[in-house]
Amino acid sequence: MAAFVDRVTVHVTAGNGGHGVASVHREKFKPLGGPDGGNGGDGGDVVLEVDPSVHTLLDFHHRPHQKAGNGRPGAGSNRNGARGEERVLRVPEGTVVRVDGEVVADLMGAGTRVVLAAGGKGGLGNAALANPRRKAPGFALLGEPGEAVDAVLELKSIADVGLVGYPSAGKSSLVAAMSAARPKIADYPFTTLVPNLGVVRAGDTTFTMADVPGLIPGASAGKGLGLEFLRHVERCAVLVHVVDMATMEPGRDPETDIDVLTHELREYEGDELDLVGRLRFAVLNKVDVPDARDLVDLVRATLEERGLRVFPISAATGEGLPELGYALAAAVEEHRASLPAPEPVRITLTPRAVDDSGFTVERDDEGFVVRGVRPERWVRQTDFTNDEAVGYLADRLNRLGVEDALAKAGAEEGDEVTIGGVTFDFEPTLPAGTLTAEESAGLGGRGTDNRLEISERVGAADRLAAKKARRVPYELSEEFEEADE
Repeated sequence: MAAFVDRVTVHVTAGNGGHGVASVHREKFKPLGGPDGGNGGDGGDVVLEVDPSVHTLLDFHHRPHQKAGNGRPGAGSNRNGARGEERVLRVPEGTVVRVDGEVVADLMGAGTRVVLAAGGKGGLGNAALANPRRKAPGFALLGEPGEAVDAVLELKSIADVGLVGYPSAGKSSLVAAMSAARPKIADYPFTTLVPNLGVVRAGDTTFTMADVPGLIPGASAGKGLGLEFLRHVERCAVLVHVVDMATMEPGRDPETDIDVLTHELREYEGDELDLVGRLRFAVLNKVDVPDARDLVDLVRATLEERGLRVFPISAATGEGLPELGYALAAAVEEHRASLPAPEPVRITLTPRAVDDSGFTVERDDEGFVVRGVRPERWVRQTDFTNDEAVGYLADRLNRLGVEDALAKAGAEEGDEVTIGGVTFDFEPTLPAGTLTAEESAGLGGRGTDNRLEISERVGAADRLAAKKARRVPYELSEEFEEADE
């Protein structure tokens, strides 16, 4: 069974919003006491939160599907539905979140939270929809579905010092010797299958150290385990090459090992990272072996000419570790001092442009597509089995200017118009805004809208002229009188 997982794909779904309810207050001697339908509750969000006690993404490897709670529907007597329970996914510090290949969050700092999938908005009940013109709405708005997101979570360890080198060079032994970490150590290659972190204290400086397993020739191209764990060196301030001075493998020597490692780092870093520039220390390990100590004197000058600080050490006996610890602490402090001071959080409010309608109209092969947060949300919240709800949607779209924008874009009666995945036939209507209070009083009973019937009998040209005049033309008055009857 896997014990360490640093890259997973999660499928998260936020909660759906609860539906609003259409209800009329009724009691003795008050058969029609007015609308009292409550609003639906919002759906719960799916939230990622950094938890210092979590060190791996193993939980999501076993349970990749996560869902938040749905909002409760409203009820009569003005009772609003409860909000859905949010689902909090606890992740380690250093987790990078990618959606469709784009980085959407880099979670640093305990308690940092980000909403990965937002819950759907709850629908309004008919009590909230009542107004002087529509005193007792016979409909309510539906709750929105919650967002569904497929995201890749990638863990990049937070370590000040990264130890790199060939397998069995003594990286894990060095972490164990300088910290309280107790990684698995054995005398065969690839003992370490996961990065090991330890906390080191040198003087007044405390820093973290991690070993990166599996670096061999070709690691940057996916050979061995190197590509799986190279991401863990990206955040390190200082990289240390741990060299095995006692290896008996043919073709291996300290300079060749460093050349190979430098090549792999350069191939992996691309244009964004400067991993080779962070490689500042060469730790020559296992000098407790007699032949290894003699080899140190032969390679020290050459390595120092490369700009590397050379430290002969023995992780087994502790020789040279204090000097190495203080040198690493100084390098870490130097890096920390070079970091820019954190900028204060500023909230910038950008007013919407005066000509920004909040939506766009585009022509495609099938007809026209309307895109915008509000029109798409309104369509999702409409119950198309209720004529009054459809008429209310038409009023909202008209007040927003969607109908006029479609006409300017060249839409003609019968053209297909798609909003939020729902396709309509373009048919200019007689919205409530074009009528006087007396004329709009006869829109029909609860759950109906006579304008939909009138719209079928009146030509598009007459409807557009009526909209421009913001009045119903005189010759249509008989139609409304018939509708009232």
